[in-house]
Amino acid sequence: MHEDEQRFVEDMARLLVPSGVPPIAARLYGHLLLCPRPVSLDQITEDLGISKSSASVAARLLETYTLARRHSEPGTKRALYAVADDYEAMIRQQNRLLDALAEQLNAGAGIVPSKEVNARLEEMAEFYRVMRGAMDDAMSHWKCSRRRR
Repeated sequence: MHEDEQRFVEDMARLLVPSGVPPIAARLYGHLLLCPRPVSLDQITEDLGISKSSASVAARLLETYTLARRHSEPGTKRALYAVADDYEAMIRQQNRLLDALAEQLNAGAGIVPSKEVNARLEEMAEFYRVMRGAMDDAMSHWKCSRRRR
């Protein structure tokens, strides 16, 4: 990788690690963003200077985050990885979490006698519902803008 590409990969990692993405997975995601086509674990290990097992674990983790997608190579069992092209998948996961949080907070509001605690839980639930709605609005706006292109 060139120096600018390495810097991009490291900068992407610095952005993602505070959100809970492990450093190697964050670096791998940055790397995949720069790859024009799916790459093998061997290529990943060479480009990032990491072990094959670390690359494999990080790639599978990125798959669960819906940030990467596994491809097969015809005639082999070798897996290739590329950045996921379904940008909405991670947002859908976050929306499910927002729905679940709002539901759980509402359930909690009904089990404690404290009016202050109930008010806080209800306010938090409403906040998550509003954020969920904003995410839906943003997704709709994005889809409409994509259709116009």
